[in-house]
Amino acid sequence: MANTPTDLDPTVRVRFCPSPTGNPHVGLVRTALFNWAFARHHGGTLVFRIEDTDAARDSEDSYNQLLDAMRWLGFDWDEGPEVGGPHEPYRQSQRMDIYADVAAKLHEAGHAYHCYCSTEELDARREAARAAGRPSGYDGHCRELTAEQVELYVQEGRKPILRFRMPEETLVFDDLVRGTLSFDPKDVPDYGIVRANGAPLYTLVNPVDDALMGITHVLRGEDLLSSTPRQIALYRALAQIGVGNGSTPRFGHLPYVMGEGNKKLSKRDPQASLNLYRERGFIPEGLLNYLALLGWSLSEDQDRFSMAELVAAFDISKVNANPARFDLKKCEAINAEHLRALAPEDFCARLVPYLQAAGLLPAEPSAAQLELLAAVAPLTQERMVVLGEIVQMAGFLFVAPEDFAVDPDDAAKVLNADSRAVLEASVKALTELADFTPEPIQAALREALVDGLGIKPKFAFTPLRVAVTGRRVSPPLFESMELLGREETLRRLTAALELVPAS
Repeated sequence: MANTPTDLDPTVRVRFCPSPTGNPHVGLVRTALFNWAFARHHGGTLVFRIEDTDAARDSEDSYNQLLDAMRWLGFDWDEGPEVGGPHEPYRQSQRMDIYADVAAKLHEAGHAYHCYCSTEELDARREAARAAGRPSGYDGHCRELTAEQVELYVQEGRKPILRFRMPEETLVFDDLVRGTLSFDPKDVPDYGIVRANGAPLYTLVNPVDDALMGITHVLRGEDLLSSTPRQIALYRALAQIGVGNGSTPRFGHLPYVMGEGNKKLSKRDPQASLNLYRERGFIPEGLLNYLALLGWSLSEDQDRFSMAELVAAFDISKVNANPARFDLKKCEAINAEHLRALAPEDFCARLVPYLQAAGLLPAEPSAAQLELLAAVAPLTQERMVVLGEIVQMAGFLFVAPEDFAVDPDDAAKVLNADSRAVLEASVKALTELADFTPEPIQAALREALVDGLGIKPKFAFTPLRVAVTGRRVSPPLFESMELLGREETLRRLTAALELVPAS
């Protein structure tokens, strides 16, 4: 399904605005994916904006991790860091003068007021409201202070926050995912937009940037739904003071991503970390394919699809509002499908960093090493779930002879007294073999072990696999022997005899 003329709308402008506070998590990636797909489907603009106004939590290292993650995932953006654009800068920490100016205008126009309530006073009034069965949000205590009351607070040395004045009307909007939603004014109290130290809060900076950057659609997590009526009121106030183009974005709130025990997947959950998936060897195509399924589907009978297919078919109205559970097994299965679909040269190239990280390949692999990798890759591609498995699957081919070691657990299970005859017969058969290629190797070993010793193939070949590759799970045995070569194969079989206990 390709974009139809009615789908294309170059006026669409969406934004992805994460905070640089630690490595990205998969829920954040899913939000980025849906914004990217929405923009690309409509031929619109994706604005990548950095929400870094919290100096205590944000870091430059996390900022660089964020950009690196976006590049690794294959997301391109039309405005933002490293790209620029007409609304620079795109880091909120560099836009403080803008927020201060807007806050002052909101205050001057009566859309915001100074609130001198202390934390203790707020807590006490909230507790009293709860005890009386009333809403426990801010009660408007400072909404209409007289000049005398303000002066008393000032003399006490109180530093006020700036609080936005919510309209006393029901706020209704059409959510792109959830349909029509309404919020009673008693449930949406006045809220802070500037701290007492003058630092702007998220509640101010994001709507201000959306207004100034002409954002038309806001696609974000369900956890931010409760802040939407407050922001809609602020957009309207911004329009009245001449900030932005006067329009309010349309909102779509994406479903929660649930983890184990049907709890919301949090940044602290180990399986939430994007870095974990990169390190294990998930590829962007597989991971993004799976994340797209957390609330959306291409069709009932197609789980695997490309990013081009996602973009062509993406419809925000088809996103399911119900929570989506993160299923690691299904994520792995889809990634394995994408691995198998890679072209051989591409698959090989993606394996190199994992072998390098394990010390099995140097920074600049030799032609012979790359040739060996190209030879073993087809033997592993159908068997792998993630790229990182290449280290265990084929590391035995790249390790120096003196560093090769058999897995102790596999050795204990397989290299027993009964294996001695198998190993000895194999050494003899392979030593005498003229053509050291898979078919002759298999024929010689079958004759020596199955026919000669009367051992079933499973019991005959498993000790050989462990002796030669170091593990019970490996690429095909006879092809592995060919790649190792006769000399190294025989050396490993002979060395394995030393691990076999005396009968």
